[in-house]
Amino acid sequence: MIPQSHFDHEKLDVYQLELKFLAWVTQFLADLSGPSLTHTRELREQLDRASLSALLNTAEGNGRRQGRQRAKFFDDARGSAIECAACLDASVAKEFVCLERIQSGKEMLVRIVAMLSKLVGRFDPDQYRVRENASGLATPFEYEDEFKFRA
Repeated sequence: MIPQSHFDHEKLDVYQLELKFLAWVTQFLADLSGPSLTHTRELREQLDRASLSALLNTAEGNGRRQGRQRAKFFDDARGSAIECAACLDASVAKEFVCLERIQSGKEMLVRIVAMLSKLVGRFDPDQYRVRENASGLATPFEYEDEFKFRA
C-alpha cells in the first residue's frame, strides 16, 4: 500500500526516484563503512550530502511559485545528482568498490538528471538559449572568462 501524499512534491516521479536513490545510497554507504572507514570518510560524507541535497532541492523547488525560482532549485538538484555520479565514479577509481556495484545507482542518477533537466527547461526555457551580445556574436555562457584555463 502506497502512503497518501500530503505535499505536491511527493507526487513528482523524480522525487520518488530520488527517495529510492537515497535508500540505495544508504546501503552503499553502509557497505563502504567496512574495514576502510577512515579512507572512505570524505567520499561517504560528500555522497551523503549530495544525495540529500538533490532530494531537498527538488522538494523546495516544487514549492516555489515563480518559474525561474523553481528552475533554480531544480537545477541545483540536478547539480547535486551529477555530483553523486562523480562520487560513485570516484569510489571505483579509488578502488573502494567495483564498477558493477555502482551500476544500479548510476542508472537511477541518469533518469533523475534527465527528469530534472526537463523540469528546469519547463520553468526556465531561456536558461538553455544562446543569446547574442551587442556585437552580434553568440554568447553561450554568461561567465565565460571565469572558466578559461590559465597557463
